Amino acid sequence: MAEIRTIRGFVYPKKRTAGADEFDDDEVIKAKKSGLPTAWDNSPDAALASARHEFGEHGGVNMSIEASATFTVMEPETMRRMFTGELGPDRDFFIYSRHFNPTVLSLGRQMAALEGTEAAYCTSSGMSAISCSLLQLCSSGDHVVAATSLYGGTHALLGEFLPRACNITTTFVNITDHEAVKNAIVEGKTKVLYFESVANPTLTVANIPELSRIAHDKGVTVVVDNTFAPMVLSPIRLGADLVIHSVSKFISGAADIIAGAVCGHASLVNAMMGLHQGTLMLLGPTMNPKVAFELSERLPHLGLRMKEHCNRALVYATRMKKMGFKVIYPGLEDHPQHELLKSIGNTEYGYGGLLCIDMETEERANKLMYLLQNYSQFGFMAVSLGYYETLMSCSGSSTSSELSDEEKALAGISPGLVRMSVGYIGELEQRWSQLEKALTRMQDKDCDNLFNKN
Repeated sequence: MAEIRTIRGFVYPKKRTAGADEFDDDEVIKAKKSGLPTAWDNSPDAALASARHEFGEHGGVNMSIEASATFTVMEPETMRRMFTGELGPDRDFFIYSRHFNPTVLSLGRQMAALEGTEAAYCTSSGMSAISCSLLQLCSSGDHVVAATSLYGGTHALLGEFLPRACNITTTFVNITDHEAVKNAIVEGKTKVLYFESVANPTLTVANIPELSRIAHDKGVTVVVDNTFAPMVLSPIRLGADLVIHSVSKFISGAADIIAGAVCGHASLVNAMMGLHQGTLMLLGPTMNPKVAFELSERLPHLGLRMKEHCNRALVYATRMKKMGFKVIYPGLEDHPQHELLKSIGNTEYGYGGLLCIDMETEERANKLMYLLQNYSQFGFMAVSLGYYETLMSCSGSSTSSELSDEEKALAGISPGLVRMSVGYIGELEQRWSQLEKALTRMQDKDCDNLFNKN
């Protein structure tokens, strides 16, 4: 007997979705099969606007927060059918929030729309998303090929933790050397090719289409961390199999939330949620539904924020280069992958919201950051990125400190590399004048005296 979804005299209303009166899922499926363009084919913003919108329990324009850890049923038989997988969240049946939660699931739909994937699952941190993905795809004795330039925590996971704890080994290669990538793959043993779309902190841009072709020719799964380039790049559309985000960064935008996401083919994401073998299910990187609600309110204006992050980064990089500083930014024509990003990036979103200034030594990097924060009041010395205020750090002694000196040299991380996540608060010219003031002071001969006095 089919369960009647009632409880204590109330009937659960049928879920309302945005545009329900004029938008038919069958029409979308037909359009896709026919090859006709749909709203999300060319624009992550359009994809988000076309995604299912959850209304509140009483018709509120914002979805309700489902804070329950566990969910009730009206018939004993229903619970059995839920545990066999016959009934699930796709039909509004929920068991326990470590498995699926309605609020977190809604955010997952938004993330899938953003990345153009069939499915997505949101986690409690970016590192949990990375760890669960690698452990789902690899078993003891398996092998990973990864980029030399990666976030320090990811590098430590691949290079130190997984070999010790799981007997999963990694070969690190220059991701721009495609022949080296090809040679590093051991057929039958290598399971994953792992890299960042835009590398942390070197801002090397990966040729996702070519790397995906190389990996797929040898039966290897391509996993891409797109934390540095939401909206700017869409790795799945370029050939990748799985996309990972530290949602804490640009997507959150306020430096107040720790979260992650895994976006990919439905078969893979569902496998990661399996009751018996799924890493997302069994390792428990559960996102708090209150966090999911907060993030769902920020995604709709991610496109606007990214455009301004990217616009200011390009303006500042161009002007700093003219002042004689060694600036690394994909939007500059002398960047090695400028033309590549121009050809594979999503139009209108620019070249990314981060830039680097190579001061050559850690001492000079520290002086520059000191002047920026304490002399001209431009930005904060802090790790992370995607905040509305500019954040800056010396990568070699902070977010890449897990790497040895040799590994940093191979990754192209100079001791004086200052990574700058460009904020958008204030007027552009107002903030440039503050930045310029510190840069000019840095070029003064008595700069060392100023620094020492303070």
